[in-house]
Amino acid sequence: MSDSRWLILLRHAHAEPADAGQHDRDRPLSDTGEAEAEAAAAFLATFGIQPGLSRVVCSPAARATETAARVLEKLGYVDTRHDPRIYEASPGDLLNVLDDHADVPTLMLVGHNPGLEHLVALLSTGRSGECRGMPPAGVAVLRLPADAAIEPGSAELAAFWSP
Repeated sequence: MSDSRWLILLRHAHAEPADAGQHDRDRPLSDTGEAEAEAAAAFLATFGIQPGLSRVVCSPAARATETAARVLEKLGYVDTRHDPRIYEASPGDLLNVLDDHADVPTLMLVGHNPGLEHLVALLSTGRSGECRGMPPAGVAVLRLPADAAIEPGSAELAAFWSP
């Protein structure tokens, strides 16, 4: 993996509907979402992400945090950070988050749509409008040259998985 950097984009799994007066950020995973997160972890383990995973950057929303925790329960815990910029982020916002972690050889970002699906398209094709969707608990694995800047069209989509 030394000649490449890896970026794993993971959309949070299905969440419970909001209760009356509950903020969207506080919605926990549903039973379906818990199973989806575990399936995403199994895919990543089969793909061979661990032991190379270096850091996870996660939205502070409950459903994203719980998705990350379930995945890391299977893969093994690593340096995990929460970044409020990921919640309701545009692809540009997410690029800024990624730039802050450009020194990490294998980074997982756990967040939300539509930002994630547009980011996958932007990084792999150079155009954010080329997105094909990213379902809850969907995983995109992108490979970048080790010394390349994280910019539009700089990554190769190495794998895509959905439950």
